Amino acid sequence: MNALAPLMRPVLTLNRHWQAVQTTPAVNAIALVMKGSAVIIDPETWAEHTIRTWADASAARDRFGDAVLRTPRLTLAVPDVIRLTRYDRLGSRELVFSRRNLYRRDRHTCQYCGAQPGPGELTIDHVVPKSRGGAGGWTNCVLACVACNARKANRTPAEAGMALRRAPRKPSGSVLDPVPPAQRRLSWGQFLAKAYWEVELET
Repeated sequence: MNALAPLMRPVLTLNRHWQAVQTTPAVNAIALVMKGSAVIIDPETWAEHTIRTWADASAARDRFGDAVLRTPRLTLAVPDVIRLTRYDRLGSRELVFSRRNLYRRDRHTCQYCGAQPGPGELTIDHVVPKSRGGAGGWTNCVLACVACNARKANRTPAEAGMALRRAPRKPSGSVLDPVPPAQRRLSWGQFLAKAYWEVELET
């Protein structure tokens, strides 16, 4: 294994209210813990750890495989999750209208036929064509596969007989997942599952 690989492994970062904010490389996560700005969370027990107590936990377990950091004085399992001790925000709510964010909003899916052909076969379609006064932006742009874009051509969806799967809207900051699916680890599921946090509890 590349000696630097454990240092760059993504670590889920929660704010102090246990809400997912982003991922950060393990080297940055450990630096935050060493400064006292974060604690390590054991995803199995939800116990909070400092560097010292995490080193003890690491030494007592054999489930970490090769994801281990070694220093002259400590052997640390690369943490899966940290919680910031003072930060309580979810990051900026103002989302840039960018290709990346549009792809994330539309989940890499054609908004006409529902196909997911891959980035190279998806285009950005103006619902009301630009040539007919349609503006760019969140409420007039959707992802469309090449075939649907060609079929729609210089028409509105109604004129082309093509229904949108959903009306395009500007997403809130919470709509776009702070952790891309490709980066997710199994141990993060309980911290990322929206239903886990928002379902009404029985009284």
